[in-house]
Amino acid sequence: MLQKRNWLNALQIVIFTVMLAAEFVFVECYEHNPFVEVRSEAFFFNILLVELIGYLLFFLFGRLKIALWIVSPLIMIFGLVNHYVMEFRSTPFVPWDFFSIGTAASVVGDYTFTIPGGVWLVTLGFVLIMIMAAFLPLHLKKPLAVRIVGTALFVACLVSFSSSLQDENFQTKHYLYPFLFTPAYMTKVNGMLVTFTMNLAYIAIDKPKGYHREMVEEILNAYVSDENRDGASEVDVKPEDYPNIIVIMDEAFSDLSVLGDFMTNEDYMPFFHSMEKGAENTITGTLNVSVCGGNTANTEFEFLTGNTMAFLPNGSIPYQQYIKQDTESLASYLGSLGYATYSYHPYYASGWNRDEVYPKLGFEQCYFLENMTSKQVLRGYVSDESDFNYVKKLYETKDPSKPMFLFNVTMQNHGSYNDAYDNFTPDIKVVGSEKFPLQQYLSLVKQTDSDLQDLLEYFKKQKEKTVVVFFGDHQPNDYLVNQMLETKGLSCSDLGQDNQYLRFQVPYMIWANYDIEEATEVETSANYLGAEVLKAVGVKTSPYMNYLLDFKEKYPVLSSVRAEGEDREALLTYQQIQYYQIFDKE
Repeated sequence: MLQKRNWLNALQIVIFTVMLAAEFVFVECYEHNPFVEVRSEAFFFNILLVELIGYLLFFLFGRLKIALWIVSPLIMIFGLVNHYVMEFRSTPFVPWDFFSIGTAASVVGDYTFTIPGGVWLVTLGFVLIMIMAAFLPLHLKKPLAVRIVGTALFVACLVSFSSSLQDENFQTKHYLYPFLFTPAYMTKVNGMLVTFTMNLAYIAIDKPKGYHREMVEEILNAYVSDENRDGASEVDVKPEDYPNIIVIMDEAFSDLSVLGDFMTNEDYMPFFHSMEKGAENTITGTLNVSVCGGNTANTEFEFLTGNTMAFLPNGSIPYQQYIKQDTESLASYLGSLGYATYSYHPYYASGWNRDEVYPKLGFEQCYFLENMTSKQVLRGYVSDESDFNYVKKLYETKDPSKPMFLFNVTMQNHGSYNDAYDNFTPDIKVVGSEKFPLQQYLSLVKQTDSDLQDLLEYFKKQKEKTVVVFFGDHQPNDYLVNQMLETKGLSCSDLGQDNQYLRFQVPYMIWANYDIEEATEVETSANYLGAEVLKAVGVKTSPYMNYLLDFKEKYPVLSSVRAEGEDREALLTYQQIQYYQIFDKE
């Protein structure tokens, strides 16, 4: 009898172990076939992680079925969340996404969730495991000390193995893909659980190699005067004569033709395209950003601070993780020059912690949806026309004795694009495609384009010198872009690893109602744009901006997905200065 019981217990342990391994396969199948794409050693490491978690729970609760009833829904939910994050944002679920739950909840109702057959099938697999767990009655009846020791042992093993996965030498030895620059590919070849565990190492930011505060301060001191920067010119403009600077970061505004030409029944951004041909007092070009399909706040962060996401974990949100104290930005610097500083976003103040972050960046007056007494809505969001009218209102009511710096983030073009609305009828059609979301997105872009033209016409008539800076925060997600690429027989995956950066490019414009030097096809990245704006319009730049303009000569483009340069020593210096700017500056 005892021998039979031991045999049954051993069989239950084997079944339990196989079920845990199957759960790794199931969670990967939400996105892809792990037998084809996950590297062999990474495949084993993912299974090992699930086994360690499962056996830890077994010793903690003393029952096989309870362990499975806990671990199975957790892994299933993890897989489902990752699947929909990938669908809507084109990047995988990462540890610091937990900081974004509030923002995600505020917009989740605007997306249409579909459940493909494959998702149903994988979820059914998890449900079957949870049902079968009821037939694993094995119960640890030995003394409590055995369970405590077993739990402690598996906790130690899990912590030790997780630390190994985060070790650079271990990653190299076992062919784990370590580059955060390409998170989707990293997750595909390493597996979700291994990648998530590797990313846990980046929740806290370590000091860069060789970092010393005194050294960084000495470097920045060399850039205190424009005269210290080779090729810079002295700025003779008095502060009271500085221009108003109005920056509009337009939600999802992009020109998808950077991915390849496609035909439409009419131009979807005729005004912007006309300005790109060399308009008077205008600079136009391509802006490289670090996000695609979402995480708008990171483009804000790069533009306003001059810092780059290239030195921060991919998928992290500095507004929610790192901006915990007063931080130097365009707003704080221009405020020191005598500007009145405004931020305006026609959506909820709590999104991306903007209501807490903007004052830390030096914005004196902050306006959100809650402050708007009258507004027009296009689809479900404040229209760009209404948004720009509020910009005009802020301009008309500002202190006339001070120049104005206004940073505006719009909402009109926010996804999703699947639903039809009574208050908006798409008028852009794409040759070779009948997809409604694509038509709606391009029609929204066209509406923004028209509203931008009206805004510039308004400021052209104003007596005060005024600059309008306009750019998109990111391109829409893969789901929509694939609809355009399908007309060419392609998809986002066909861009290849070397051309993925094209998905992170948006157009930008610097326009003035007074004389500035014109330029076209100027490529830059979001971390440089703020300094380049001040240089172009005749406002003196800060020491950090002077450094950035100097560094740009070595790296003309730098983002989380693209680094155009070869000077690794200069790159390390920038990383050290950025660490100082965010974490160590008093």
